[in-house]
Amino acid sequence: MNRKKTLEDVQLRGKRALVRVDFNVPLDPNGNITDDTRIRATLPTINHILDNGGGVILMSHLGRPKGKPDKALSLAPVARRLSRLLKLPVRWMPDCVGEEVLKVAKELKPGEVILLENLRFHPGEKDNEAAFVRSLAGLADLYVDDAFATAHRAHASVVGVPAVLKPAVAGFLVQNEIEYFHRAMEEPVRPLVAILGGAKVSDKIKTITSLMDRVDKIIIGGGMAFTFLKSMGYRVGRSLVEDDMVDLATSILQQARSRALPLYLPVDCVAASAVDEKTKTMVVPTQEIPDDQMGLDIGPASITLFKEVIETARTIVWNGPMGVFELSPFSQGTFSIVDALARSNALTILGGGDTDVAVHATGNSDKIDYISTGGGAFLMLLEKGDLPGISALDDA
Repeated sequence: MNRKKTLEDVQLRGKRALVRVDFNVPLDPNGNITDDTRIRATLPTINHILDNGGGVILMSHLGRPKGKPDKALSLAPVARRLSRLLKLPVRWMPDCVGEEVLKVAKELKPGEVILLENLRFHPGEKDNEAAFVRSLAGLADLYVDDAFATAHRAHASVVGVPAVLKPAVAGFLVQNEIEYFHRAMEEPVRPLVAILGGAKVSDKIKTITSLMDRVDKIIIGGGMAFTFLKSMGYRVGRSLVEDDMVDLATSILQQARSRALPLYLPVDCVAASAVDEKTKTMVVPTQEIPDDQMGLDIGPASITLFKEVIETARTIVWNGPMGVFELSPFSQGTFSIVDALARSNALTILGGGDTDVAVHATGNSDKIDYISTGGGAFLMLLEKGDLPGISALDDA
């Protein structure tokens, strides 16, 4: 990717910055925020603009309100939490466009912060509607993207506004994502190892295909491994298999062999008859899973194999767990990989919500070099090497 302009490349004093953030935070049934990590992640960008004499207009989505107002998905609770974090008033606007919003935005003074209501209350956001884009762009003097998790969406606030409102620059969160991607995929210290897990091959088939041209080794675990194992003629019992992906899995294995690219699959697994905390488990070779059992985690031999691969790496990119790690009988594989990465001498970059949760559950997050804030965006960046929301920003 071309290097993009950042906050440090623009004049902020006396300017109103329209900042796309990702405040899509989890809420309990009473509308209380249960995890404010995504809000905290934007504080460096917000504070930099305020400290340099600018005013901040924040815009975000929350949930999937289907293009119309939904009180349960209002950003009002976010404004209250952000106000406490910033230790200054954050004015919440009950809409994101309209005459009242424009009036308040025009009157915004340096050092002040406004949070607009949920962008997805308007169909124009997801449709990238021209009139909606113009209304948003008219609120400020410059555009800042600090929402990497939405950078793969061709929505109005992601690609439409930066095409109209200039300058359009990366916030610190997006800047970090770009820089770590560059270090991992464009100028890596080799060997470069990709670890892919999660449930479905179909979710990551394009990523796997793309990575084959760029990495030195690939590890595949999680539910998606069983589609590959079945393509090799193994008995996989009731394990998760995408039958329409079996031929494609065969093709990928053939491509890996033709390129002499080492591709590692589990050699054993923790199997059970049900996805249940109290179920009886057994460790079996992956080619001998009983017909009434399903593989739900990688086994000890697979952990040892994967750790040996990790020890050889100098750059590691990981997306997706090795099993149903949320349940303790099936957590050892994922947690062992986290531990191996934490102990490695490699540059370690992780992406994806489940992977993030697993890392924090082990208390190893401070030993990982970078944890991406985007799941789908992280995968698309690995696959394509660029994202619509990043392409839309000004080149440096």
